[in-house]
Amino acid sequence: MGISRQVCFYAALLAIGGGAGWAGTHYLEAGDRSVVESQSSPSPSVLDVAVRESPVAQAPAVSNVENRNFIADAVEKVGPAVVRIDASRTVTSGIPDTFRRFFGEEDPFPPEERIEQGTGSGFILTADGRIITNAHVVEGAGEVSVALKDGRTFQGRVLGIDPITDVAAIKIDATDLPTVTLGNSDDLVPGQWAIAIGNPLGLDNTVTAGIISATGRSSTQVGIADRRVQFIQTDAAINPGNSGGPLLNDQGEVIGINTAIRADAQGLGFAIPIETASRIADQLFETGRVEHPYLGIQMIDLSASVRDRINQEDVGFTVNTDQGVLILQVMEGSPAQSAGLRPGDVILKVNSESVATASDVQEQVETSKIGEAVAVEVRRANQTQTIEVRPTAFPVDQLGG
Repeated sequence: MGISRQVCFYAALLAIGGGAGWAGTHYLEAGDRSVVESQSSPSPSVLDVAVRESPVAQAPAVSNVENRNFIADAVEKVGPAVVRIDASRTVTSGIPDTFRRFFGEEDPFPPEERIEQGTGSGFILTADGRIITNAHVVEGAGEVSVALKDGRTFQGRVLGIDPITDVAAIKIDATDLPTVTLGNSDDLVPGQWAIAIGNPLGLDNTVTAGIISATGRSSTQVGIADRRVQFIQTDAAINPGNSGGPLLNDQGEVIGINTAIRADAQGLGFAIPIETASRIADQLFETGRVEHPYLGIQMIDLSASVRDRINQEDVGFTVNTDQGVLILQVMEGSPAQSAGLRPGDVILKVNSESVATASDVQEQVETSKIGEAVAVEVRRANQTQTIEVRPTAFPVDQLGG
């Protein structure tokens, strides 16, 4: 039986569930999306032009020693390794299939090709040209233009993208390049300094500073429920074009990748923790792809109001608790269905680790291995039982749908 729209509104349709269509850039501002990102293009509309080839504007060197501070030192250290990424792709547009039946074979609107272009940021990991950025910055582009702060421009190859974490790997053919130093994002606490460098609005090597506002923000809290990331929240200004650039600590070490700006947020930005980003990037550079464990469930954090709303609907089960993680749906043919998980089960633990939110479940499953048993402890009809589920790779046909 289906769940009412009121209940579904509360559902955190996480990537672990995989039942919802994969919307790679739902968090970007609607109606303004280019191949790079809706936020990244210097123009508010799609540009039907080739990748721009203007030289990179170089920021003046910090020369007055008396005016130097830790931010200036961090920027001088990292700035040369921050790059601008220009990407373009050819897209075909025509009359939607929904209306094509009205015209038969005589289509009055033949398909047209156009070039979509956008700009984002990235940073250099190795002296031989390994670069990391956001997946949505280079989505649909096999090659991109990479501009360094010193004015040099290289053709870059997109080695792989991972829409689930929004991380992409790029390679340019070069040597002796400036590189960043990776820091540690696991020990971040709110109130620490945060420095963002990127190319917002086409203004290369722009620097903004603020603090870490929060850590461990779930993808649902950020408003992009189809991601598997615990985001860093910062009030350092992250503007259109910053996506893919580094977020630094006060030592000039990279602690995250700037990635998301909520259209309704005022002064808030989000970044992918560098531990997550570097783990994904290593796999992309090595194999060109990343496989994420998939159980096939849709979940929701329980509360008194959610419990009451569910119990008012004809959903096939009754919820008698207001705490825990409720399984709303089990996907057809999924590992969860094969193992015996059911809608109405309340998840208590995953691999002996207590879980309080759907994000906790997602995090535990993400650290598991494909094909190896994951022990899911659930409460069902006032009884507790443990069910072993063997995750498969996240279905490719769920991406971009």
